[in-house]
Amino acid sequence: MTDNKKNNPEKKNSTSSQDQESIGVLSRRLFLSKGFAASTGSFLLASSARATSKSEINPAALQTDFKFKGKILTPSDLEFRNVAFGGLWNKLHTNRLPQIIACVADEEDVVAAVKFARANKLKVSIRGGGHNWCAPSLRNGGILIDLTNLNKVISIDPTARKAVLQPIISNRETQAQLKPYNLAYPTGHCPPVKLSGYLLSGGMAWNQGVWGPGIGSVEAIELVTPEAKMITASADQNQDYYWAARGAGPGLFAVATRYHLKLYPLPQAMAASVYYYPYENLVEVAEWLGPLAGKLPSKIELSLFILSAPPELADKCKLSAGKVCLVTATIFADTQDEAKAALAPLDSCPLIEKCLSKSIAQPTDFEALFDASGALWPANLRNRVDALFSNANPADLFKAVDSHFLKVPSAKTLIMFALFTGSNIPAPLPDACFSMSAKLYGGPWTMWDQSSNDQSNIEWHDQCVQLLKPYMSGHYVSETDTVGHPTYAKDSYKEANWHRLAELRKKYDPEGVFFNFTDGLS
Repeated sequence: MTDNKKNNPEKKNSTSSQDQESIGVLSRRLFLSKGFAASTGSFLLASSARATSKSEINPAALQTDFKFKGKILTPSDLEFRNVAFGGLWNKLHTNRLPQIIACVADEEDVVAAVKFARANKLKVSIRGGGHNWCAPSLRNGGILIDLTNLNKVISIDPTARKAVLQPIISNRETQAQLKPYNLAYPTGHCPPVKLSGYLLSGGMAWNQGVWGPGIGSVEAIELVTPEAKMITASADQNQDYYWAARGAGPGLFAVATRYHLKLYPLPQAMAASVYYYPYENLVEVAEWLGPLAGKLPSKIELSLFILSAPPELADKCKLSAGKVCLVTATIFADTQDEAKAALAPLDSCPLIEKCLSKSIAQPTDFEALFDASGALWPANLRNRVDALFSNANPADLFKAVDSHFLKVPSAKTLIMFALFTGSNIPAPLPDACFSMSAKLYGGPWTMWDQSSNDQSNIEWHDQCVQLLKPYMSGHYVSETDTVGHPTYAKDSYKEANWHRLAELRKKYDPEGVFFNFTDGLS
């Protein structure tokens, strides 16, 4: 499966009437909460020191003077709003709009766009795959550089186990390109997510217990700097950029155009076990899984979900408002015998007789895993997401939200926590901005269809986050609402890393060419 318009909903350029309605509702809320408003036709620049008045900017000069080959869009173009909003994964978004959208044709166009921005004192935001749940690429004013066309595999070297890829290649497509060489990469779980946002944020990966996070296997990154220079950052050159690009996410002060990746042999025996338990036994299941996780090999990926029961189990879950408890375990092994033996402890749960349905050590592959993940997090929905790290007992986390989840307004919403397996929790990398590490990772993914249900779902979500907050040790910058809650960005890093990132931004982008975490949001 490749990311074309037919099978990748990210690239559908349409904005429904319900989306337009929600844009207006959220904009009015912003007016009331902030004390000012921006109409659709006006563009407020967050940092006035870099703002050139709209009348002084000639977008056509991007082509005539800076040799830009791609498409340039302004608010007067019919495509403008579709490009600004249509490719966003989350259909719940505000009415922030850039002044210009520059859809690059190639990497040289990125340089041209940054030069143009500098010349016109326009701040720069970057659109990668558009999957980030809170749409930080949408800023008021400035120029949005759209990287959609940077979607090529530059090279794969099966002997050296290395690859060079442009940023807009999905998790699914990355594994599909590597499979013929019997190789793999620690991609993310959601199939349409692109390397761009995934790697820049750190990369919560498949087989992370063995391969580490996605950024751990990034050996070099090609970047366009605030000075519009193309550089390569690695452990040996431009180390500050290398450190920042591996975890800064939407706070990065550069544009990533190529990733140089270290590859791994494709696991020859991937298998998955799935257990559905009654919702009433949720806390007991969580109490059992907590200690078990540390005894399982690190090549097992273990998760506990609460969600709506599948249709075949719905009749058995009526007493719990149709909710069910789900345990999943996936192993990346060398042989099927190894896989079965490693997964066997999950079948010894003291509650196994109450299990509603189970599937034990079934052979799988990345394609099937992506299908399963994609079904849990479907496209074209309205979302609020706040993922967190925690060192708490998993039973305490699920006990905190047990009764609250039974009142969830949408049947599509789920709460999931991944339990890192093995005796040692992976430590943060010493040369990367990404710095969160804990025994558990997850939280609420609140998903619904209609704009008329925005208020009830948002209120439920916010209450859920507050219930989990006492157990939180940090957020994950690409799966939390850093737009609505700017402090969540700071909470995504160890304090020393947060301060270093700010100092590097001052050093390498003193003029503020790139939007930081909070510019252009009001």
